[in-house]
Amino acid sequence: MARFLFATWEGGGHVQPMLSVAAGLKARGHRVLMMSDAASAPDAAAMGVEFRPWTTAPSLTEKARSGDRLRDWEADNPLQVIQDLIGKVMIGPAGAYAADVTATLADFKADVVVSQELLFGPMLAAEAAGLPLALLAANVWTFPTLTGVPPFGTGMAPATSDDERALHAMVAQTTRTIFQMGLPDLNAARAGLGLMPLADLFDQLAYARAILLATSRAFDFAPEPLAEPFRYVGPYLGDPVDVEPWSAPGDGKPLVVVSSSTLYEGQEGWLGRVIAALGSLPVQGLVTLGPAIDPAQFDPPANVSVVASAPHSQVLPKAAVMITHGGHGSVLRGLMAGVPLLLLPAVRDQNDNAARVTARGAGLSLSRDASPEALAAAIRRLLDEPGFAVQARALGAAIAADVGGRSAEDELERLV
Repeated sequence: MARFLFATWEGGGHVQPMLSVAAGLKARGHRVLMMSDAASAPDAAAMGVEFRPWTTAPSLTEKARSGDRLRDWEADNPLQVIQDLIGKVMIGPAGAYAADVTATLADFKADVVVSQELLFGPMLAAEAAGLPLALLAANVWTFPTLTGVPPFGTGMAPATSDDERALHAMVAQTTRTIFQMGLPDLNAARAGLGLMPLADLFDQLAYARAILLATSRAFDFAPEPLAEPFRYVGPYLGDPVDVEPWSAPGDGKPLVVVSSSTLYEGQEGWLGRVIAALGSLPVQGLVTLGPAIDPAQFDPPANVSVVASAPHSQVLPKAAVMITHGGHGSVLRGLMAGVPLLLLPAVRDQNDNAARVTARGAGLSLSRDASPEALAAAIRRLLDEPGFAVQARALGAAIAADVGGRSAEDELERLV
């Protein structure tokens, strides 16, 4: 039996996949411990994973509207997004995260540390302790360190010409340069742990023996061959622990499922326009809001139900269309159910996920500012043009095959 220490933060859809991997290792007889914000404790308890909250590092106590420390939906430009990411998650609190992990390692004698890819503090603690480190990314890769894929956050398709390859390289290099503003603080945190300074912020990632991409190779714009130490390990998806039951009215109308972010992203505006669009169509709408939005603030038409949650694993196989903010988990679950998607992306990996869907003809993408009329027209296309559903089923079947071959547990056991 080995011991695995998992470290993450309450930043959205990456908590449940990491818990799933931890639970998988526990089922194999290993001991696992998850460290995350206090708000993640109920999720860990529901999956039977031992849990400790951050004490020195930032720790949300509930998944509330005020909880998202990034607030990237308010950013005026990509530079501000990166600055906030560095200061509020990656580097600013790295020393505090490292201190919490180091204190935990004093009594939880881990054999391997597994960190979410944005948390550099646990990486520092693992390096200082001389322990094997793995990074687990529950989405497409975030940083400009993987060759052969479009720059993260841009929504770009793979390059097909020398000009496009040059553009991708320029964007990646610019992004890499901007991230270096966090290097002095990273080196200060390293010095506090007795570690030598680095010449490049992303040299910190080189300590990881494995970087596990918990997405589908079939979904991603996967380079061949995939550079070391990256591995595709398949997506880890599931219903939230607090999901509520829901039954369709059975009136024969096509079901359109709407999935919002589990975190607050200022989504009331586009949700209201989507609800208005659904009210103008001969469909049954189901809008699932997550914990950050109160259903009572909407006054939906008779053919639209607005709820906090619903079991997507049961609802999506009955759906004709899914409308989503573009989060990785929502997108892949819709595709695995063979449902064409209408994506309304804005931040983080959402534009990249949308690009991967539309490039395969499995859905459409619109701005979140789209009018109810434009949204209704897109929904009608997805309902009336069978090619979208054909492509969604084909892509979903390939993703489902990757789910059947999930291998994060195997990769982590190899590090012991």
